[in-house]
Amino acid sequence: MRRKVTVVGAGNVGATAAQLIAEKGYADVVLVDIVEGLPQGKALDMLEAGPIWGSDSRVTGTNSYEETADSEIVVVTSGVARKSGMSRDDLINVNKGIIESVTREIVKYSPNTMVLLVTNPLDVMCYVAYKVSGLPRHRVFGQSGVLDTARFRTFIAQELNVSVADVDAYVLGGHGDTMVPLVRYTSVGGVPITELLPKERIEAIVQRTRDGGAEIVNLLKTGSAFYAPGAAVAQMVEAILLDRKRVLPTCVYLEGEYGLNGIYMGVPAKLGAEGIEQVIEIDLTNDERAELDRSANAVRELVGVTGL
Repeated sequence: MRRKVTVVGAGNVGATAAQLIAEKGYADVVLVDIVEGLPQGKALDMLEAGPIWGSDSRVTGTNSYEETADSEIVVVTSGVARKSGMSRDDLINVNKGIIESVTREIVKYSPNTMVLLVTNPLDVMCYVAYKVSGLPRHRVFGQSGVLDTARFRTFIAQELNVSVADVDAYVLGGHGDTMVPLVRYTSVGGVPITELLPKERIEAIVQRTRDGGAEIVNLLKTGSAFYAPGAAVAQMVEAILLDRKRVLPTCVYLEGEYGLNGIYMGVPAKLGAEGIEQVIEIDLTNDERAELDRSANAVRELVGVTGL
C-alpha cells in the first residue's frame, strides 16, 4: 500500500508544506480545502512538477475528506488569521470551531493517523484537536518550536557570519511572545554562544526571535510567513515517515514533564514512526523554569477561552 500524507488547508503554508513533502517522494499527498478548485489546481501543478523533481508522489486536491482515508499523517493548517477589529478571544473561538470540525473528519476516515497542527494559536489548537480526536497524546502534536528555533539559528548565523548548520539551539514554551529561547543550550560549532557574543547582542537576537512572525507580517503588509513554516512541517513529517528519531522542539501534551500537566507546550521530543516517542527533559535553571512557567500560564489563559 502506498503511504499517504494529507494537508488540510491549501493556503500558502499548506501548499508549501505539501509541495516539499511531495518533492521528497516519501508519500502520496492529498491537499484539502473548502474552496472549490483551489486544492485541485495547486495539486495538479505540483503533480506536473514531479518529473522535474524526480518524484513519483501522487498529489491529489479535493474539497472532501473521502480521499484522505488511511492517511499516516494529517497536517492541519486551516483556520483564519486575526483581522482588524477581531479580539484574541474571537480568533480563538473561530479557529476552535474550524479545528473541531476538521478533526472529526480526520479521525472518521483515518482513525489511526497522527495529527500535526499548525493553526494558531498553536498550543490552544493542539489542545482542541487532542480533546476532540480521542487519539493518544503521542499522535497529536504541533509545529512551532522547529520554526522558532530555525529563526533563532538564522539570526545567530547572520550575526556571526557562520553556517546555520553549525548553530545548535532550542526554543521552548508557547508559540508567541512568551517563547523561551534557551541561550544556555545554544552553541556554534560546539562553542557556547555566550563566548561569542556580548549579552546585549544575545538579548537583541532573542527578542527578534520572539517577534519573528510579526516582523514578516509587517513587511508583507498582507499575509504571514509560509516558506519557513512549510519547511518546518516537512522536516517533522520526514522524521516520522523515515523513523529518523529526530529530537526536535515540538508542541506536545505534557503529563508531568517539566512540572507541567494537562497543557500543550513546546519542548524537545523524539519524533519517529510512532509520532512522539519520547519527551526529552533537560535541566533548567530557576530563571529558565520561571520563564517556562510564565509561558505555561499564558497558554492556560488562552485555553480557558475555549471552555474545554
